[in-house]
Amino acid sequence: MWTSSNLSIFFIMLNEYGSNADVGKALCLALAQKGIFITILDFSEENGKKVAALVERENAKIHLKSEFPSAVFVRCDVTNARELAAAFKTHLETYGGLDICINSAGTGTKVLFHKDQTDGSGSWRRTINVNLTAVIDCTRLAIQTMQAAQKPGVVINLGSASGLYPMYIDPIYSGTKGGVVMFTRSLAPLKRQGIRINVLCPEFVQTDLGEKVDSKFIEIMGGFVPMEMVIKGAFELINDETKAGSCLWITNRRGFEYWPTPTEEAKYLVHSSKRSRSSPFMASFGVQIPQSYDKIVVHTLSHKFRSATSIVRAPLRFPIKSDHVLLKVIYAGVNASDVNFSSGHYFRSSGQDPASLLPFDAGFEAVGIVAAVGDSVKTLRIGTPAALMTYGSYAEFTTVPAKHILPVARPDPEVIAMLTSGLTASIALEEAAQMDSGKVVLVTAAAGGTGQFAVQLAKLAGNTVVATCGGEEKATVLRDLGADRVIDYKAEDIKRVLKEEFPKGVNIVYESVGGDMFDLCLNALAIYGRLVVIGMISQYQKEHGWKPLNYTGLCEKILTRSQTVAGFFLIHYSHLWQQHLDRLVHLFSLGKLKVTLDPKRFLGVNSVADAVEYLHSGKSVGKVVVCLDPSFRQVAKL
Repeated sequence: MWTSSNLSIFFIMLNEYGSNADVGKALCLALAQKGIFITILDFSEENGKKVAALVERENAKIHLKSEFPSAVFVRCDVTNARELAAAFKTHLETYGGLDICINSAGTGTKVLFHKDQTDGSGSWRRTINVNLTAVIDCTRLAIQTMQAAQKPGVVINLGSASGLYPMYIDPIYSGTKGGVVMFTRSLAPLKRQGIRINVLCPEFVQTDLGEKVDSKFIEIMGGFVPMEMVIKGAFELINDETKAGSCLWITNRRGFEYWPTPTEEAKYLVHSSKRSRSSPFMASFGVQIPQSYDKIVVHTLSHKFRSATSIVRAPLRFPIKSDHVLLKVIYAGVNASDVNFSSGHYFRSSGQDPASLLPFDAGFEAVGIVAAVGDSVKTLRIGTPAALMTYGSYAEFTTVPAKHILPVARPDPEVIAMLTSGLTASIALEEAAQMDSGKVVLVTAAAGGTGQFAVQLAKLAGNTVVATCGGEEKATVLRDLGADRVIDYKAEDIKRVLKEEFPKGVNIVYESVGGDMFDLCLNALAIYGRLVVIGMISQYQKEHGWKPLNYTGLCEKILTRSQTVAGFFLIHYSHLWQQHLDRLVHLFSLGKLKVTLDPKRFLGVNSVADAVEYLHSGKSVGKVVVCLDPSFRQVAKL
């Protein structure tokens, strides 16, 4: 995050012809109040110099003495490529670099293009040149400047809500702004070079152009969007390093909403099949297959994982079954429900006597390298990076049916977080919560492995996110992930906050704590609300293990308020795993999704019990991962 002490340099573009001059001026002043040095472009020398003087006045409050001028004005017609290139040169000669470029040039047409009796050079053609061509050109120059300096940077293009839906009174304006939106979104891959390009799309702002719109229509749309919201949105796109190729839609009716939502995005994304997958990683890592390996087995049924398990040395048996795969495990994920598995709880639901199954292998999820394949396996090759979500992942090697393998780009620990934790959040919110946008979503235990994903996915879908946690460190992490309201139960009363700040209730609850927290969430649920139970960690480690609780009056409560309480068990949605995993990896690769791994290191099979106990201590922040092959070292990540 930048601060005034960074002296970050911003490049602002204004244009006297347009709808965005007032927005540009407001952004200039907001940035000046942060102590930022600014180069200002405007076609009008009078307007540009006025803004530059205001910037200097604000900057003087922070920088008493500086070797650089706090503001530089350059008169420029942004549709003139030579003038634009010269303006960039002036900026670089003055400040020596470019951190952020904000393209706010914009104008509308006074006559519908098909009624225009001219050749359009002074009307609709100029609108295209100002609104789209100039933005493309300025973005091009900014990218080249940042690449030449080999330093990260941010470009913010000012679009419009009329670039997301039709504006019948000015199709040219709407079309150009739509072009800015898709142009910007298509530049998301530049995030890999440290260059983030985002687009801001406010609805009607009280500018000269906005004043010309029928006041009744403005009223129907919820009124003018306050300039403060536009500034806040711009700062969010600048500060949040996960935002690349992001489109932030701002309205009075719905607040901040990223467009498209993951649900809409999933309709057009095409994921490669298992047959077509191949990874450059395959050739970079050789697998040495020993005669035996270590693994964790459950020998006694108990919710106390350490006493229930032991480390066993097992032989590797060849040949493996024709339809099976041998996976070299590199990372395994730790889950709260590991203790339910070691107590045999999950077997009881299927009518099996868990004691009769002892001993059985432990661990739910892993990533690693395919070390061997059976004769009939045609879709996987030795060296393929892969993920796994079956029992037995707390092992150095594991043999499983090939159908259980989920091919991935790399066997990184971030992928582990996306498995049980990420998939639970992604699928539960879509299938059980039926999440759309514009809702209030409450996430309990939000700083945990799955909570971090629920917070971000709900926010990406355009919702207001309320997150609970215990401790300021966790609260800070959740704010960085985008939570709108973080409730630290060690400092605040959750019940009071929800009642006072969300009197109409929350629309969706993603609940993983159970007990008293479940009761609290149910009482805070709005009419038509949906509460999804994905776990109840507070009950797993009671004195005698996980015991069912009675929730008196549950049926009466949900009946009288038309509410839904839904359970979610990931194993029942295995047919959606690959689809949602691909989506999560895609969002992560674009920088739209953060993966928080707990910094505490657990190395080798011997550390698994320590890792499980650490997770249940309540101290963990993010996903707890065990590295089962400490010798594995790769620099490059996803």
